[in-house]
Amino acid sequence: MLNWLKRVLGGSSTTQENQPLAPPLGQPVRERTAVPQPKPTAAERPSPPAQAKLEQSGQAAAQQFLEKLQDKIGRLADDFANGTINQQQFQKLYAHYQREMRAVETLIATDQGQSEWGDAFQEGESVLIRQQHAAKAKGYAIYENNSGMPLSTLGKFEVDPALFVPMLSSFRSATAEIFGGGIQATAIEGGRWLCFVPGQHTTMMAIFTAEPANRQLDFLEQLHALFEKANRALLSNPPVEANALVFPHEHFLGKWKR
Repeated sequence: MLNWLKRVLGGSSTTQENQPLAPPLGQPVRERTAVPQPKPTAAERPSPPAQAKLEQSGQAAAQQFLEKLQDKIGRLADDFANGTINQQQFQKLYAHYQREMRAVETLIATDQGQSEWGDAFQEGESVLIRQQHAAKAKGYAIYENNSGMPLSTLGKFEVDPALFVPMLSSFRSATAEIFGGGIQATAIEGGRWLCFVPGQHTTMMAIFTAEPANRQLDFLEQLHALFEKANRALLSNPPVEANALVFPHEHFLGKWKR
């Protein structure tokens, strides 16, 4: 009977021990549920050696892309020489290839693997200094080798003819032992530099704002060789009509070389 009364009145010790205590009023219960966080796998985060392999493979692919663009430019010169494309097609396609080359070269040059902000800032500052002090092409003049007559002047070729005409005459008539048979550069007034680039049919002169780097001189030779390759059919049959020629030099006016 006593046990029955305890159960009716709620006084059973067994029941109280088994039931949880009710929370105090005004304090709601907050249940915390742990949310499992996914752990990064090896596939999601490559190890340093794997990352280095990815960077090397990316640089190799970029270099292959640049080589393909050089081949396209060579074929472009052949297309114009063979009459397959017109002047406007040549200039537009040539500018398009150059923009692609500059974009890829910029990615290669700026991919130094820097992760800290300080290093990245210093790298950007050095790029600005390099650009500010780089020699830039101001103008070009192209002369026929046989007649010595000017074919065309591009950009701001602001040089006194009394200065460059004797130099051009000496350059064309001098022996290979004196000039080395290749491109020559000399300082002129105003801190500028005058470059002579010989070709089979023509001689190109270029004015730079400062002393050009060796890489720029190499590029000038390639540029003039491309000019003569694209226009070989016209240059080999004088008199030459300058309006019918293509001038890749126009793309590099006001730039360090490109």
